[in-house]
Amino acid sequence: MIQTYEISGMTCNSCVKHVHQALEAISGINEVRVDLSRGEARIGMNSHVKTEKLQKALDQAGNYTISELHSPIIAETVSLSEDIQVNNYKRLFPLFLIFAYLILGVGLSQFVAGEWNSQTAMKHFMGGFFLVFSFFKLLDIKGFAYAFAGYDPIAKRWLGYAFVYPFIELSLGIAYLGGANLFLTNIITLVIIGIGTVGVSQALLRKNEIQCACLGTVFNLPMTKVTLTENSLMIIMALLMLSTLP
Repeated sequence: MIQTYEISGMTCNSCVKHVHQALEAISGINEVRVDLSRGEARIGMNSHVKTEKLQKALDQAGNYTISELHSPIIAETVSLSEDIQVNNYKRLFPLFLIFAYLILGVGLSQFVAGEWNSQTAMKHFMGGFFLVFSFFKLLDIKGFAYAFAGYDPIAKRWLGYAFVYPFIELSLGIAYLGGANLFLTNIITLVIIGIGTVGVSQALLRKNEIQCACLGTVFNLPMTKVTLTENSLMIIMALLMLSTLP
């Protein structure tokens, strides 16, 4: 069965880690997903575990309080991972929509030009990508910075990098669309996206449900394999553009 609980006292991704480890260690629990933004934990159990037992485990992890939010809602035949994955893809709809608009914009620009040029198409896509994504980050730069520092290797050690990052993306967007020094632009893209991909991969391996900061805090996007695919796509396009530069 799957049970949803409200967790109070969590303030950062470190809290998420402590709560996750404490709950996962309890006998009878086979899977735990903790959502910091919602202040919730979804727990997969072999059999019902009393809330008092969960609270006792959390008392040893920190100043956290757990309370039952819903009664068991999902049959044992459905895994917690499958249920959360469906909900996560629904929450990723804004990201899919942005990519659809970017592809449409690139397609229209190539249609108007009267010919397909892969170099120009990738340049326009990446330029649009960085401009749009920097825009959403700058709407709440402080919120983005703290969310980004939850998984980016550099931002974890120096929060200032998280505050500078949206402006780096903005500059890259302008550079791609303006065609300015594409060699250096692609190198910088490979470096920052590559470092970010390492952080995303580590977050996915830990299997803790955390917020993806790619669109800032405007949308509550979960960290999923889609985020990893997005980064990989940008790396591939940057490498392709570098390989075709004169």
